[in-house]
Amino acid sequence: MKFAEEAMEILEAFDLTRSLRDAAELAGCSPSTVARYVELREVGGLRVEPIRRQQLLDEYREKVEEWVVASRGKVRADVAYQKLWAMEYRGSERTVRRAVAEAKVAYGRGQHRIYRPWVVEPGLWFQWDYGDGPEVGGQTTILFCAWLAWSRYRVLLPILDKALPTVICSLDAALRRFGGCPTYGLTDNERTVTVEHVAGIPVRHPTMVEVGRHYGVSFRTCVPYDPESKGGSESTVRVAKADLVPTEANLLDRYKHLEELEAACMEQEEVVNRRPHRVTRRAPAEMLLEERQRLHPLPQAPYTAAFGVSRQVEQATPMVTYEGGSYSVPESLVGETVWARAHGEEVVLVYVGRQGPVEVARHQRTTPGNPRVNEAHFKPRQSDPLHRQPRARTAEEAEFLGLGPGAALWLTEAAEAGASRVRAKMAEAVGLGKLFSPAAVVEALQLAAESGRFGEGDLESILRHQATMQDGSAASASDSHSLQEGTAAWAVLGK
Repeated sequence: MKFAEEAMEILEAFDLTRSLRDAAELAGCSPSTVARYVELREVGGLRVEPIRRQQLLDEYREKVEEWVVASRGKVRADVAYQKLWAMEYRGSERTVRRAVAEAKVAYGRGQHRIYRPWVVEPGLWFQWDYGDGPEVGGQTTILFCAWLAWSRYRVLLPILDKALPTVICSLDAALRRFGGCPTYGLTDNERTVTVEHVAGIPVRHPTMVEVGRHYGVSFRTCVPYDPESKGGSESTVRVAKADLVPTEANLLDRYKHLEELEAACMEQEEVVNRRPHRVTRRAPAEMLLEERQRLHPLPQAPYTAAFGVSRQVEQATPMVTYEGGSYSVPESLVGETVWARAHGEEVVLVYVGRQGPVEVARHQRTTPGNPRVNEAHFKPRQSDPLHRQPRARTAEEAEFLGLGPGAALWLTEAAEAGASRVRAKMAEAVGLGKLFSPAAVVEALQLAAESGRFGEGDLESILRHQATMQDGSAASASDSHSLQEGTAAWAVLGK
């Protein structure tokens, strides 16, 4: 049978001509086709579906459907064809492929899951999940992604591990950004939340139960392989990875420091929370203001029992002692209290401030007498015993060092070589700077320092030599000075 449009054209041509031949000529088909359509219309049986002819595969279709159901829709068409060939089927493989495809479509419709939309109340649920973050400085990172189910407000935090204290730090930071505590917290079945499953019932981690009591949040875990309960958090992770992990799609540069990744997370969080959500058509930051009225108050002090042991930062230097080893923290924490714990071969230091717990340092374990120091925790040193820099204390010293970097180099090398009358030679250099150009004096001082010439008149000699070379005249050694003691030794040559 023709398609519906062609069938209507054929009937329209017949109604116009009232002739089977003329209608066939106008519609471009045979008169018998026109007659069949007219007859079907008269009896009310006009169909536009194609007529299915009997095939060799018809007697084997039930077996094909049986294989599709047994394999849960995963059987391959070529395997089905081989099995049918062994059953004396002699039709084409193409027909088998079509039959298998039709059976898989029918099986999929029967197994298709209908999802009920999750209608949430404000202040009731929040979720969190993890995603693989970018590599920073040779170390892999993890993206902690939390979101409020009603307002769709998201929080993105980069972390270095999924240990229990780190998870607690991240949860505290997320709740403080929410501005309150929802009733329930939903997450995946991580070991930090679910210890094991007994008869399908998840057994909660005792520490997480205490954390829930501290914040007034009841933690729940998703049903394994259940997109109805995991869809929201996984969508948040997918968006975060697409925008923060450098790929060819987003053309992002690699992060050099963890601070850069933290800044990128804050910026991305600001963007997604300020733009309207595709479902609610409102900005999550705007809806958060309404949801905060339904959130429970946050405890002033974070849960610190899992952060390790407290340590006082030394007053003279930003160092803490843990299990005999000494570890540095940012110098802004001098005199403060930090929490230290061991994580594998690393020592993690956490500071609890007004914004909640924050990881401030992470070091490899060390032994007594071998401190672990991160140079980023200290301000740049002005000088040290090996790299002391000249600093003017008098007007004369300032005038000499003001000539340029060559002056500082000359003073450093001259002092190292034990040169005499250093101050007098510095004054001489300042005076020569008035006769010659300051740039020439700086260059002469640098040459004198590099060649170790700190004697009387050496600087002036170098300046005059430079002036001679600039004039274009060739410099040659004088005959009045020679290293040869005499010519008497030449008389014995040839004897």
